Amino acid sequence: MKDVSQLRELSMEELLQKERDLRQELFNFKFQHSIHQLEDVSKIRQVRRRIARVKTIIREKELAAV
Repeated sequence: MKDVSQLRELSMEELLQKERDLRQELFNFKFQHSIHQLEDVSKIRQVRRRIARVKTIIREKELAAV
């Protein structure tokens, strides 16, 4: 995962795409967990935190544009 400074360098479209990708990854992990195929359940928490980071940066950019 990119660190926060690298995420801040991305454009708004790239950030939105990153959020969509992470949400898809979260869905896949939750599905794997439900059918007992996910070995490391901490991955769910990690992805949720990455989504939160991306959403925070998106919001920062929205407020900076105003």
